[in-house]
Amino acid sequence: MRATVTAGVLLAAAALLVGCRAPESTESSARPPAVEPKAASPALVIGHGQEVEVKEHLVAGKTTIVDFYSEFCPACVMLAPELDKLIEKRPDLALVKVDVNRPDIKDQIDWESPVARQYKLESLPHLVVFDAEGKEVASGDQAMDRVMGWLERQE
Repeated sequence: MRATVTAGVLLAAAALLVGCRAPESTESSARPPAVEPKAASPALVIGHGQEVEVKEHLVAGKTTIVDFYSEFCPACVMLAPELDKLIEKRPDLALVKVDVNRPDIKDQIDWESPVARQYKLESLPHLVVFDAEGKEVASGDQAMDRVMGWLERQE
């Protein structure tokens, strides 16, 4: 049986194909358009640009999706409500969002933040999946593929 893919999943997938990439140099580059923050996510939001040990924030007994994001990344903003819907429908999943932007950096992705440097982030959104025992099982493209599969099956 083939799963039906909804418009939301297609939009999220299209956004992820484009994604947001770190500039080649640290000099100012063209900024993506500012994106209005959406309603509060049911996910735990940590980081705010500062270094953070994501393993300390995993939800025991649940598969945890860690979403490195910036509110100034259009792809991140498009993916966020889909992730929220996913964790609301799947009690076995938890979502931890790591905001890469320091509070004083506005209107652009903060590629030089301590957390972006700590995890050597080169593109956003960047997902990492940990199993219920806290073991990392997928990161980057593999994690994105896994999460997109879950999104497609939830519809």
